[in-house]
Amino acid sequence: MPELKYEIRPEGREPIRGQMRLQPGENRLILPLPEGRLESVRATLRVELGEDEKIFMNGYQTWTYSPEYGRRGFTRGIGPLPEGMIRGLGLRSYGDYFFVDYPQRPGLTHGESWCYFREGERFRLFASLDERPGYTLFRYDVAEGRLEIERDCEGLRCGGDFHALDLFYAEGGEKEVFDAWFAALGVRPRTRQRLAGYTSWYNRYQDISEESIGQDLRGCAGRLRPGDLFQIDDGWEPAVGDWLEPDAKKFPHGMKAAAEAIHEKGFLAGLWLAPFVAQRSSRLFREHRDWFLQPTGRPWLAGIGWGGFFALDFDRPEVRDYLERVFRRVLEDWDYDLVKLDFLYAAAPFGSEEESRAGRMIRAMEFLRRLCGDKLILDCGVPLMPAFGLADYCRVSCDVGLDWNGSRLMQRTNRERVSTKQAIGSTLFRRQLNGRAWLSDPDVFFLRKENLRLTEEQKRTLATVNSLFGGVLLHSDDMSRWSKEAGDFYRELLRLRDAEEVRVSADHGLRVSYRLDGQPHTLEIE
Repeated sequence: MPELKYEIRPEGREPIRGQMRLQPGENRLILPLPEGRLESVRATLRVELGEDEKIFMNGYQTWTYSPEYGRRGFTRGIGPLPEGMIRGLGLRSYGDYFFVDYPQRPGLTHGESWCYFREGERFRLFASLDERPGYTLFRYDVAEGRLEIERDCEGLRCGGDFHALDLFYAEGGEKEVFDAWFAALGVRPRTRQRLAGYTSWYNRYQDISEESIGQDLRGCAGRLRPGDLFQIDDGWEPAVGDWLEPDAKKFPHGMKAAAEAIHEKGFLAGLWLAPFVAQRSSRLFREHRDWFLQPTGRPWLAGIGWGGFFALDFDRPEVRDYLERVFRRVLEDWDYDLVKLDFLYAAAPFGSEEESRAGRMIRAMEFLRRLCGDKLILDCGVPLMPAFGLADYCRVSCDVGLDWNGSRLMQRTNRERVSTKQAIGSTLFRRQLNGRAWLSDPDVFFLRKENLRLTEEQKRTLATVNSLFGGVLLHSDDMSRWSKEAGDFYRELLRLRDAEEVRVSADHGLRVSYRLDGQPHTLEIE
């Protein structure tokens, strides 16, 4: 078994050093620490990489591109862009760029919460058992054969027993090691109910109204099944952050009437919210600027969407009261069955002396779970492990685009950018979460011909991957405009969810194989 050497540095005191042999299963390093703040918690162990072995490092949040790497692969940061552009677009806010180094040299990779080394069908899994004391950061150097493990807890005040590391280690087949990890975590999915249906975002985007939603709802009638999801995405609210009433011009009869219309068709009603952010032009931001996180004396820019948006401080009693009113309005007064909760990373970009940023993120997810009760949650834009067992459904990829991989300029931005190609990659390499942490949302597929720049082959690839590896299968098309061929393929996608012997091969190109009705099938992915 590999031997782990550790070093804990309390502020102003001599470091504490030691070593422990990593055993299969649970490994917990709990040390009595003096009163004071922590500088760092780090450990290293030798992990030699086989010539054809692959490395997986889980990215920070759901949108963060998370592929397997070969020996010369490396974790790409933000491309060579002017610093003013990076700051102005808030690119660092979406990921871990502001608290993790990106050397961007061949053979250097990093990730959060878990990683694995795969040779053929044999996995070596290194994973966190508890992120509350701080994210578990993994860094691997191929040339040195060294895996570094760090607890993201700088500045955390401690005194007494401290969980320096809580690690799970396993070797074996894919199902074997991931089943064992989730058994050790004690995490099971909250639901086994797979979703299929419609969401308004990836065709109309914010340009929605009572009329357009009604048109798409009529298009879904007779094609979607009873109990399928019909979700109204971003654009119903006057501004992001102002959730208590809809945009009266777009939805003059209100959101309760919209939910009733969805229920009359026999569908589950879903509504999009971004509970921890508000855009610059929102009434909430104009009137309550003191409600927002201000680590440097000014509101923290969480991203550039909608002209710039900022992160709320959910520990403020006024914010919690506001969010409680919002969720009562949506779930009780308007009677929505599911909420898609987006941009959740903004709840916890920073920690404090009393709590790590990961601990705060977990607490934010627990807060949302309490507000939603037994209603369904689809999380998006969230650090993954803090949502384990709390989300019913969760995105595992970035947003898909209307083309394959975006422009060359976009390819030089952050790992969280919009990309159909990268969405497929993250869905495939986070496939182990589906049915263990939650039911996975791989984002939408497309069967329409208009307002789209994907080839027919690319559309079929995306749809097939989503069906095979997701518990959520949504589109954004006006189903009344589908051709007969599109309707037939959609029915095939629903059948494909029951495929057997589904496998991913990534040693020589990316390939998916499966059996349906006893017949073998193979999908090559460019």
